[in-house]
Amino acid sequence: MNLSEKAEKGSQRFRYIKLCIFFSGLSVFAQLYLFQPMLPTVSDYFKTTAGDSSLLVSSSTIGMAIGLLFFAFKADSYSRKKMMTFSLVSSALLTIISAWMPSLSLLIATGVLKGFVVSGVSAVALAYLTEEVHISVVALAISMYLSGNTIGGMSGRILATILAGEFGWRNAVLIIGIESLILGLVFWKLFPDSKFFNPQKTDYSLKVKQMRRFLTDSYMLRLYCIAALLMGTFVSVYNYLTFRLEDQPFSLSHFVIAFIFLMYIFGVFGTMITSRLSKRFSRNLILKGSVLFMFSGTLLLLSENIYVVIFGLGLFTLAFFAAHTMASQMTALHAKHGKSSATSIYWLFYYFGSSILGSGTGYILHAYSWTVFIMVLLFSVGISFVLAARNRDLGTIKVL
Repeated sequence: MNLSEKAEKGSQRFRYIKLCIFFSGLSVFAQLYLFQPMLPTVSDYFKTTAGDSSLLVSSSTIGMAIGLLFFAFKADSYSRKKMMTFSLVSSALLTIISAWMPSLSLLIATGVLKGFVVSGVSAVALAYLTEEVHISVVALAISMYLSGNTIGGMSGRILATILAGEFGWRNAVLIIGIESLILGLVFWKLFPDSKFFNPQKTDYSLKVKQMRRFLTDSYMLRLYCIAALLMGTFVSVYNYLTFRLEDQPFSLSHFVIAFIFLMYIFGVFGTMITSRLSKRFSRNLILKGSVLFMFSGTLLLLSENIYVVIFGLGLFTLAFFAAHTMASQMTALHAKHGKSSATSIYWLFYYFGSSILGSGTGYILHAYSWTVFIMVLLFSVGISFVLAARNRDLGTIKVL
């Protein structure tokens, strides 16, 4: 197959890839974090603490991490399209089922299973794009996927909050599950099959060697740790800011707080900006700059002025998605062989960071204060900057 046959900008194949990869990100992240804005409501319903209720978010991300570890070995054994379709449809069905779960523990268990099956999308999406899309538009295609993640996360949170307020949290979960199922069926009908990949029997020894190579490559390992720390910080802020804004001195209503998640629009800008800037500046500079802006946004969340907090959250969100887009692109492009293994490990770290920091900081907030909570997050972002600064060759990656 000639490389010139890869999907190029303007072709029908590229348009379908862009649309469907966007829908996949929309579905995955609408489901993955739909409980996040409803944590205070669910916490009251089940009479539990903020830290315990946050397990509803962490359970899905833990399942995601376990699934990514599994798919790091098995992803190349399945058709890319079939695996992603199965993940989208089965996760939607689990979301629908979870609307009837009678206890918090069963809801958490369902979340783990949902995270596991939906990980099939994240395990191969970046690999599919780098395999099937012409190199000139790979950055654009990846940005579309991550924009779908961003908008899915935003719309899922806002919709969940509004629907929960109007119809109860169980009906909110049911409606989002049905919408995700529709997106999965559209994906199944329209997403193009792979031209440059054929399923192959898993060579476990080769996979172990690939993973060992990536995990001992200091360049890749730093990117993986950056993903874990930044994602953990991001999830922590969005998990617990709702609790903060409900209390003094803000005392905002649940309905008003729902629109705080419109800040995710800045995440879309973040992914778009990196796509443009990467043509003019080194990847190293973009990543370091993004992490610095994220640090500044986190610092502003200490304010007791709601306008400063909103500005800080917008800056924080834009910078996180810019950094994440840059780091995930560099991971996919740096791996000349074993792309699915490299990207699976990236997402593995990403979601372990989400799970561990996302729940752990909730217990810190419960035990201490918002100020201590923010200081822990600033420390995490600061370490990320140090790691990014040490990867001096980030702007010189060549794709072979």
